[in-house]
Parts: sequence; structure tokens; C-alpha cells
Amino acid sequence: MLRLEPRPQASKFWSLASPLLALAITVVLGVLLFLALGKDPVRGLQVFFWEPIKSPYALGELMVKTTPLLIIALGLAVCFRSNVWNIGAEGQFVIGAIAAGGVALLAGKETGRWIVLAIVLAGIAGGMAWAALTALLRDRFNANEILVSLMLVYVADQVLSYLVFGPWKDPAGYNFPQTRTFDAMTQIPRLMAGSRVSIGLLIALAGVAALWIFLFRTRAGFAQQVGGLAPAAARYAGFSSRKALWTALLVSGGAAGLAGALEVAGPIGQLTVYVPAGYGFAAIIVAFVGRLHPVGMVFSAVLMSMFYIGGELAQSRLGLPKSLTGVFQGLLLFTLLACDTLMAYKIRWSSAKKAVA
Repeated sequence: MLRLEPRPQASKFWSLASPLLALAITVVLGVLLFLALGKDPVRGLQVFFWEPIKSPYALGELMVKTTPLLIIALGLAVCFRSNVWNIGAEGQFVIGAIAAGGVALLAGKETGRWIVLAIVLAGIAGGMAWAALTALLRDRFNANEILVSLMLVYVADQVLSYLVFGPWKDPAGYNFPQTRTFDAMTQIPRLMAGSRVSIGLLIALAGVAALWIFLFRTRAGFAQQVGGLAPAAARYAGFSSRKALWTALLVSGGAAGLAGALEVAGPIGQLTVYVPAGYGFAAIIVAFVGRLHPVGMVFSAVLMSMFYIGGELAQSRLGLPKSLTGVFQGLLLFTLLACDTLMAYKIRWSSAKKAVA
């Protein structure tokens, strides 16, 4: 029978190379999937890996998808490095979008461009407030943050549905569940004419630099990681595990809320029931494929964005379901987990007699 035997020491090379191996295995499985569906695998791979980068416009759309994924993943990296398992970034994204949308709806004809800053700050505050519910229940009642944060996603979705079907519904919107389109002065500034890429991309890249400095060049970042991974050692060193919990959840919630604000005041331009796009869940994969490292998450966010766009193109050009995006995301995650398992363990074959003994 097969058994797993711990390796004396994990390979440093494979700790960096296993995401690439996981991607290669995902591509091979994707080819088999296209063949099983009766589609040309070369055309299928082209849709996922070439179409999103073949033109300046395509690259711009890729960056539009990359921005929220990267921002959310940066916040989640703080959580996961602190051993705080925030699985509800999607809900924090939605509440951030609601808070930002509420401020955008207050804009009038005489409102200045300063409201853009208010919209962004409202989104951050909304995401932090939603994450604070998880932090409070974990801190006061030792509730499991995985379950709490995940269940709050569905609550956030219901809050959004209530607003767009009810008090915030556009009376001139032909009964569609959406708010009115936000006024022009609430629009997040774009980087260039003719493209939907906004300054959110610059904010995301600034977040990459800020997180790298925080994690690897500050005492606070070191304390944050120790406080979550080894509470006893943290207390001995004078670090607060409770502070690590609150910091991790508030930072990740604020990042998700920021992504929600940039999305509704940017590419979407209004609140609809389609605001929850799964970015909060996909960002978990982005964080782990990027090895919870700020630079690594840039590349994994781009890759995940290619899956999003490839899934949309596969639906329109190949007649495949849009859910293929989730299939590729899941394949990448599970192949990465398998590679990481083999990086930490050896597979040994032992006879049945030895196993019984």
C-alpha cells in the first residue's frame, strides 16, 4: 500500500517551482477536458492564454480583472500569514461596494471630484466593518472565523439584493434590479483614454510595495506573523495575538472593500445583483499560488484574470459554459495542493504485512 513519509527538509527549489508545475499540469488537464467536450484543445488554450494578451485593448481588460483580484489577495496574504483564515472576502467586497455605491448615489450636479475620495474611503470602511464582525466573534466568543466569514458572504449578498430590488432600485431602469448609473464625477479616474483601466491598478501596485515593506522590513510585520503562527511565543516576546487577529481581519476587509469601491465606481458604474463576481473566492487561490508573497501574487493575479476572460470567451466563441472558469481555477488549486503535498512528503510503497505490523 502507499503511504506518505515526511521529508527531512522541503526543497527550496520546488517551493518556488511547484506553482509552475501546477500550472503545467492544469494545462494538460485542460487539454484533456477540451478533448472530452469535443473541442479543439489548441483553440481552447488559445482562448485562455493568447486572446487576453493579443492586443492593447485585451491587455487593458486583463488589467481591469487583475486589479480587484490583486488588491483582495494582498489583504488575504496578511490574514493567512497570521494564521487567520478569512474566507469571506467576497462578502467584504460586496459590502464595500454597497457603501461606496451609497456615497456615489448622493452625488448631485454641483458635487466636486472630491467625492471620489469619499467613495473609496466608504468602500474601505464598509469592508473593514464587515470583517470586524468576524474579528469580534472570534475574539469574544472564540467562533470559527472560517465559518463566520463565509456565512457573512451570503448575508452581504442578501443586503445587496434588498437594496437593488428595493429602496435603491432605479425607477427608470425598466424594473431591472439595479441602481441608477452613477454620475460622471463619481467615476474613478482612468489611466488612459479608450481604456477601462483605472488608477486602481496603480493603487494595487502600490499595495504590493507597501505589503512587501510591512512583512519583510518592519517589526510590526514580523510581530503580525508571529502573533498568528505562535501565540505563546508572541506573548513571550511581548507581541499581542489579539492585535494580530484584529489587524489581519481589518486589513483584509479594508482591501476587499477598496476593491469593491473601485469596481462599482469604475468599470460597473452602478450597483447590480451581478456585483458579486467571485473575486473574493478567486483571490484565495491567487494568494496561495503566489506563495503569499506580494510579487508572486502579481503574476498569479494576472493568471487568474486570464482564466476569467478565457471563460467568457469560451462561452461566446466555443459554446462552452462560463463555469469553465471555475473549473480551471479549481484545477489549479488542487494541482498546487498536490504538488505542495509531494514537496513535503515522499510516497513510499509498503507491503500489507509491514503495514499491519
